[in-house]
Amino acid sequence: MDTIQYDEDLLDFFDTWMKDQGFTLQTQKAYLGDTRQFLAAVAPKLFSEIESIDVMRFLTRIRQRGAGDSTRNRYLSSIRTFYNAMIDLKLAANNPALHVKKSKVDKDQVPSYLEGHVLGEFIDSLQGKYQMRNVAMFLLMAYAGLRVSELCKLNISDFNRTTGVLHVRGKGRKMRTIPLPQELVSILNVALSERVQPRKETELAFFISQFGRRIHIRTIQKIAEEQFKLFQKKYIELQGKSLSSHKLRHTFATMQVLAGTDIRTLQELLGHSSIQTTQIYTHVGDKQKQEAMNRVVPYVPEIFAKVKG
Repeated sequence: MDTIQYDEDLLDFFDTWMKDQGFTLQTQKAYLGDTRQFLAAVAPKLFSEIESIDVMRFLTRIRQRGAGDSTRNRYLSSIRTFYNAMIDLKLAANNPALHVKKSKVDKDQVPSYLEGHVLGEFIDSLQGKYQMRNVAMFLLMAYAGLRVSELCKLNISDFNRTTGVLHVRGKGRKMRTIPLPQELVSILNVALSERVQPRKETELAFFISQFGRRIHIRTIQKIAEEQFKLFQKKYIELQGKSLSSHKLRHTFATMQVLAGTDIRTLQELLGHSSIQTTQIYTHVGDKQKQEAMNRVVPYVPEIFAKVKG
């Protein structure tokens, strides 16, 4: 069989496997693209002959082209997942990427976020025909920590209007519940009352696009990009900074840490499968460290007072 055609068949099997595992559409596209590049790079070597050194060489070339540690690790994750799928489907006996080490990413690199007053002004700046829908979406990201993909999956039935509890479908079909503050409950109720009329009466999505269908990930991202671009023109301190819809989720996590939320609770709220992922938010600035140290006044021994005197 032609090598290229064989690779495409494997990628098709990989795509089917990811769909069955509940991977998001965005993740599927990223992993397929990365794996396709890898298979093209090692060709014409037979799939059954690929070794760890081939994976290392590919990742080295990626780095030489200017990719950073995070990008290299993403490619490695894609290749590992691809081989896990092939093993699961009995198409491979081992995973050559399994023992290839990840690059060390700077642990002090904290995701950027919006200060509370800036976030408030950004929400107030949201205008347009679908203002209430957009306000509700952005508030759920900023004050409930939802991912863009989770907003897209949200159904009307996932929101309990009586208790204010939101049921969220996270990565890998993992469900979590978030008890919303009353302010968010009120806004979601208004958003529901002004919900765009869907094309089909059977449409269950909470957020509907202008075309009457469940809103798409890319649509939310584009709305955020446009709104942030307009906002940055008025807010000098934000000019030149990279802002996106995901920054709102970072803002939620950071605000929770600064408010004293423990790491385990934050992990549950964010829907992280690993606590290591959550720990990137536990880094706080010098101001918070100074305030913490000032809360406890150290005992000054008498001998110091005598010496000072």
